[in-house]
This record gives sequence, structure tokens and C-alpha cells, in this order.
Amino acid sequence: MSTKAYLLLADGLLLEGKAIGKRGTSGGEICFNTGMTGYQEIYTDPSYYGQIIVNTTAHIGNYGTVSDEQESASPKISGIVVNEFSEEFSRKTAKESLQAYLEKNGVVGISDLDTRMLVRYIRNKGAMNALISSELTPEQMKEEIKKVPSMDGLELSSIVSTKAPYFVGNSNALLRIAALDLGIKTNILRNLASRDCYVQVFPAKTSFAEMEKWAPHGYFISNGPGDPSVMDYAIKTVKEILASGKPTFGICLGHQLLALAAGLTTYKMHHGHRGLNHPVKNLITGLGEMTSQNHGFAVSEKEIEKNPNVEVTHLHLNDNTIMGIRLKNKKAFSVQYHPEASPGPHDSRYLFDQFVAMVKEGNLVETH
Repeated sequence: MSTKAYLLLADGLLLEGKAIGKRGTSGGEICFNTGMTGYQEIYTDPSYYGQIIVNTTAHIGNYGTVSDEQESASPKISGIVVNEFSEEFSRKTAKESLQAYLEKNGVVGISDLDTRMLVRYIRNKGAMNALISSELTPEQMKEEIKKVPSMDGLELSSIVSTKAPYFVGNSNALLRIAALDLGIKTNILRNLASRDCYVQVFPAKTSFAEMEKWAPHGYFISNGPGDPSVMDYAIKTVKEILASGKPTFGICLGHQLLALAAGLTTYKMHHGHRGLNHPVKNLITGLGEMTSQNHGFAVSEKEIEKNPNVEVTHLHLNDNTIMGIRLKNKKAFSVQYHPEASPGPHDSRYLFDQFVAMVKEGNLVETH
């Protein structure tokens, strides 16, 4: 089979490179991640479901793959675009090459492209649909790309969410936390479990009443893919959680849903924030944080001033987009970025401590 592959963007840009991963055709919204490491964590993050990832790091694959660096059971991306791809790897703990990993998991990719040029192009033109193929002609791809759905207005959490509830952590832990899985990352659960939390993870469309049967001390609203504004079922659940008065913490999509439940709106960003090097200012402490981010939607600042119950707690220092909020009339807060980030940065891990402290301070449990 030919090693030639093509990348076609929705606006007509066509690039030729080499096929990597599974030979075939795959489409999705193209976006870029600026992380210098952690490609396996990126590919397995459920928030990337339906997206083609352009890695800005020049060399991808050189440290292979390791099973415990997964953020979910398998890759969730639609495809990858890289500059230089390595089938050889040097890390002794790695069990297989990235090529073998991508083939095994059915991920289509393309290499030997000028990713610096491509990133500049996406930054100028905005995120758009794209198609990778090592089996179709450019003319055939022009027809196939029309079938790729727009991310705007797309509900995806119910696809990537767990199908049945499961538990994480020690059943004798001090706190019981109900986590609504909208595409949750494994390291979020590790961070909660390591703070004396016993977590039950519920499918995306689980009702508040069903979760409440377990009598959790607090609720966690997870990250995930898709457009938050069309997730009526999740917005309803978050509203009911807030009405209960129980401590609530949301990350990424969970942040957007908390905002929507509080009466704010969201919008689709021009090209989104994705990488491990985004500067955020904590407006409460005045301190800066380097953060890991992955989102194509954001909370609108237009209604903030009109809503006396919402306070902005974090801002992105590059573009002043809202990175965190808290509700003044509820024990609830959220951030747009990923404090659990693995391999890092770890500047924002304190947010898990704040959540646990909020649960304890709610007089819902007796501390040890």
C-alpha cells in the first residue's frame, strides 16, 4: 500500500505527506496542541473526540507509548498531523512504538508536513473541518469532507461517557464524590482519590435523583467534547445539583455547564486553546499559573456584570477570556483549564484541595 497521504481542509487547502498510523480515511475538526510532551495523554483525552490534532512539537513518537499514561481506555481523536514521525523509541519503560499503538487503535495520521505553517494557517483562518486519507484521491476527498459534521451544535459527551457507573478509590475514604462523566480524564479521578475521596462515576445522562441515591457529599462535573450549549440534559442536572446546595466543582466542559446553569452563555472560539503553556491569573490571590488547556468553546463575559451571583476568579493573560468562576450564592466553582494535567504543569493542583476543603467545610462530614 502506498505511504502517500493527503490532508484536505474545508476551505480547500490540500497538503501531501506520508501516511502514519492506520491506513484509511478520517475526518474531524482540525486544531493544534502546543504541548512539548504528553502526546499519548492528548490522544486519549475524551475532550478531543471528533478532532484531528496537529502536534506543534517537531518530533512525535520518539518516546513510544506506556499503558499507564492513558487518560481513557483508548485514543479518542479522529486523526493526527505531525512534522517528523518516529517509529523508533528510546524510553526503556515504553512497550511499543507510537506507530504500532496507532495501528492497533485505528487512528489515521499524516506526517512530513510543515506543521508550523499549518498552525499559523489555523490561527489565521480558525478551526475548521479537515480530512486525512491514504486511500482516496484529492477529488474523492472533496466529496467525503462534506460529510464531516460541524463541531458547532454537536453533542458528543453521551458517546464517550461510561455506559455504567463505576467506583474509584477507597470505599472507606472520608468523602463520597459523585462525578458526572461527560468525557472524564483518568487523572482527575486519581487526584480526587488521592485526597481521601471515594468517587462514583456516573454516565453523562444520569439524573440528579439517581446520583443522589448514593448520598454523595459533593459533585464533580467533568471535562468532555462538543458544544455545551446544546447539552440540555446536563444543564438541567447541574441546575438540580446547585439547587441541592451541595459543593460542586467543574472542569472545562463542566465549567461551561456550570456557567450555563447559572444563566450565562457560551460561544465557539476562533481556534481555541490547546496546550501545556497557557498563562492564567488567579484574580483572588493575584498569582499567575501556567496551565494545560483544551477547549474550543468559552464562557461569554457579556452577562457577567448583569449576574450578581457569578464572580470571575481566573482570566487568560493572552486574550482575557474567562478561565474560572464561582457562584456567590452556592458552594460551587469551576475552571476552564486542567489542574490535573499530566505530565504537567502542576501549578493548579490546589483547586482539588479547595474542593475537598469546601466539602468538609459544608458540615456534611466529620473530619478525621
